[in-house]
Amino acid sequence: MIKIEICAGSVNSALIAQQGGAYRVELCDNLKEGGTTPSYAQIAMARKLLNIKLYVIIRPRGGDFLYSDLEFEIMREDIKCCQEIGCDGVVFGLLKSDGHIDIKRCLKLKEAAGNMGLTFHRAFDRCKDPLAALEDIIDLGFERILTSGLEEDALTGARLISNLVKQAKGRISIMPGAGVRTSNLAQLIQLTGANEFHSTAKGFIESKMLFRDVKTGSNQDEFHYEQTDLQTVKTLVSIAKSFD
Repeated sequence: MIKIEICAGSVNSALIAQQGGAYRVELCDNLKEGGTTPSYAQIAMARKLLNIKLYVIIRPRGGDFLYSDLEFEIMREDIKCCQEIGCDGVVFGLLKSDGHIDIKRCLKLKEAAGNMGLTFHRAFDRCKDPLAALEDIIDLGFERILTSGLEEDALTGARLISNLVKQAKGRISIMPGAGVRTSNLAQLIQLTGANEFHSTAKGFIESKMLFRDVKTGSNQDEFHYEQTDLQTVKTLVSIAKSFD
């Protein structure tokens, strides 16, 4: 079974993903920064309204994945909140300054997560040695790794993703993400051998504001916003089902 995970930047986008047949939602905020932890209210509302699996990104800021002690404690508290709310899983990744997986801190966050599922996010794509990192993440007990194969998009990184799938041998799921679209999903399934795929499936929504005489920002930034597109989700799910 090929599963589609939708990276949703709002509760509304998460509901659209569910309506479109997505298997799982990764709830984020600030998608333009690569995703940061959404508010407590967003997480709680998503859990209340979603019937599908809900994973929440645990990332206190954009930028790198080398965190201060304070940022780490914030991540641990956010994970505890997700557990209290009843989320199915959390999504995080930490690196050391030398580019290797921060095993010690990842283990502490895993302990905070209790029985929730774990996805190691695209911090993996900034690691020094992906093949060694894969073994570390397996040993830590993660369910899956979200990766573009250390490239700008999953199609460009398809060869490494395929090698990771082969090395994993079913011990962990390798989930391609970044640039996964309706136009290339079938090709990615064939090239990588993966059985889970991650996409924002996003479209742009026109603002309903009538007054637009604003001197700051651009028209595109001020009066459009991104949201999961229902038809895109449905098409991704349909393509995935064609391989079952």
